[in-house]
This record gives sequence, C-alpha cells and structure tokens, in this order.
Amino acid sequence: MPLFDYHGFDQKGKTTKGTVEAGGKRAALEKLRHQHIYVSSISEQRRKRAESRMRQLFPSASIRLSTTELATSTRLLATLLEAGVPLDEALAYLVDQSDKSSHKRLFGQIRDSVLQGMSLHKAMEEQGKAFPQMYRHMVQVGESSGSLDKVLLRLADFMEEQARLKSKTRAALAYPALMAIVGTGVLLFLVTFVVPKVTRMLTDMGQTLPGPTRFLIAISDTLGSYGWIMALTLGAALVALGRYHATPKGRLKLDRTILKLPFFGNIVRTIATARFSRTLGTLLQSGVPLLQALEISNSLLQNRYLHQSVTNNTKAVREGASLAQQIRSSALFPPLMAQMTAIGERSGNMDTMLLKVADNQDREIEITLGGLLSLLEPVMILVMGSVIGFIVLAVLLPIFQASQGLG
Repeated sequence: MPLFDYHGFDQKGKTTKGTVEAGGKRAALEKLRHQHIYVSSISEQRRKRAESRMRQLFPSASIRLSTTELATSTRLLATLLEAGVPLDEALAYLVDQSDKSSHKRLFGQIRDSVLQGMSLHKAMEEQGKAFPQMYRHMVQVGESSGSLDKVLLRLADFMEEQARLKSKTRAALAYPALMAIVGTGVLLFLVTFVVPKVTRMLTDMGQTLPGPTRFLIAISDTLGSYGWIMALTLGAALVALGRYHATPKGRLKLDRTILKLPFFGNIVRTIATARFSRTLGTLLQSGVPLLQALEISNSLLQNRYLHQSVTNNTKAVREGASLAQQIRSSALFPPLMAQMTAIGERSGNMDTMLLKVADNQDREIEITLGGLLSLLEPVMILVMGSVIGFIVLAVLLPIFQASQGLG
C-alpha cells in the first residue's frame, strides 16, 4: 500500500511527524485521526507516486486477480455486507486479510476512492483490468438497486463455478500433456543419441541388415542431419500461423475451422455455450437489461466466429426479433439452448433457463473430458509402447542374425 509522510500535532500539542501506510490520502488521514494526531501536512512518498504514474502510463501492468482470488474476495465482501458491515469497513477488512501486497494496494485504493464519495463500480473501473466488465456492471446494478450483497453473492457463485471448471479441465489434461512431453523427449533422445551409436556398431558387422533396422537408421540419419532444419521450419510455421491468427480475418477463419473439427470442435462449442449461458443468466438474474447483458456476455467469447454470430443476434433482438429464434437460426449453439431460451421468453424466467443450460453444458464437458482422458491414456501408452518396441526390435534383429550365423 502507499506510504505517506505527515507532519502534525498530538493531543498535548507537541509537534510530531512520521510515516503511515494506507490505501490513499483520505484513508491515511482517517487512520491518523483515530490515533489522535492532527495533521498539518501530508504527502505520498515519491517512489509510490512514481509507481502510480507508471500504472497510469502502462494500464496493462495493472494488478490482476485470478478467478479463484476474485471469487474468494467477492464472497468475503458479500458476507460482510450481508452482516451489516459498512462498505468502507468491509473493504478495510479485505485489505487486512489480503496476503499479497499488490492485493492490499488494490483494495486500499478502492476503499480510498469510496471514502472520497465514489461509487464502488467506478472505483473498480479505475483499477484497469483487475475487475472484468461483467463484474463491474453487476456491481453497478447492485448499487443502484440497493442489493449489493445479493449481487456479490451471485458473482461469487459465478466465479467459483468458473474456477472449478477451469481447475477440472486443467487437471484432466495435465497428465496426458505431461506424458506426451516426456514420451516425445525420451523418443527423440533414443533416436538422436542412442540409436546412432548402436546402428554404427551393427553396420560395422558387415552383414545385411533387416528392413526395420534400415528404416530406423534412415530416421536417425534424417533427424541427425536435418533435425535443426525441421525444427526451424516448424517454428517458422507456428510464428506465421500466430501472426495470421492475430489479424481479424485470419482469426475469424481459424476460429470457424476449429468449430468444424471433429470432436475437438464440439468441446470448444460446449465450453463456449456454458460460459455464455452462465454469464448471460447471471447478468439477467441481477437485473441487467437483456441487450446490455448480451453485449457483456458476448465480449467474453474467445471464439471470434461465435462472437460475430452473437453480435448479429444482438442487432436482430434490438430490432425486435426473438433471441431464441436467432440462436436456432444460427445453428452454432446446441439446440437445447434455443429450446430453453424459448421457454424462458414465454415464461419470463430466461435467467433461470439459461443457468440450467449452463449446468447441463458443464456436466457434458465433465463427461466428455472424463471419457477423453480414459481413452487417451491407454492410446498414448499403446503408441509409445509400439514405437519403443519397434526400436528394440530393429536393434535386436541383426544381433539375432549374427548369433545364428556364428552358431
């Protein structure tokens, strides 16, 4: 948190000076007043002012909270507000409970802005990318409706669900990814360093080598002679693909291609549907108007082809069209979403229907990833075992032939 140098008087009228740590100037004055110190002058230390100016010049360097950290802080703040604790005191408690100095500074600055009369969502907006757009809009709705604690509880539930899904997805893919990296490294080491020494010995034996051995020698020679060229070519191709993906046209085409891929495209579509439905349902449940909720939810879609489709749907809804009809006509989201949205439009409970869609898609993701993991592990073991078995066979065949010749 920022440090402030102050000069003032104590209760006995004696001159005093020192340094106080606080979220902002207003908070520092309040802290000193509780210590019965009457301030005549106060200023933030130069180093802290320089850091503040750097954060203004480079917004990308602003403090970022992970989904789990944001969910934990949101639930704590909601619990305190629900218990009747004033907002500034609840924010002060967040400052005290934060383990990281950057988080202390973040919540301290928000508290200082609130003490100066700024609304909470505006104070969060000042912090750059620390709080997502969807988060700030829901806080704004909660403040205007007088139900900030309830809105924060919904936000905490939303963030925790997102964190749980991310954690489960990473955990499911971590073991296969690690196994693939280690297995590929071992195979490259064998083919590049071990096999050439063994095959050189076999070649010196002067006998006709079997087909598997000649094939293994050819692979080893190719990797030894042209491996660096192949690596550079692959790197250049990845860089070119990355630059193409960075262009709007390229990203749109690649994202469209991803959605058409067998199996993997369906996973991407399911994850996007779950996130979009949960975000839209949570925003509507908190009182955000439909068009604004659609725009916010659409901004969270990482697939640009889906993003473009929802943008067109939003324009049509603004002109009076039915959201369910637009979703059904686009044929990009699962039919369940269009059906549940139509039911929600007729019953007036679209938020509840969308959250049910999100729950359904989350379960489908878990089942799909579980099935993929259970299939992927034995397939990878089978492939690696077959490759290693081929190497062993190619090395041992000439040895068996030589031993038979000697016999």
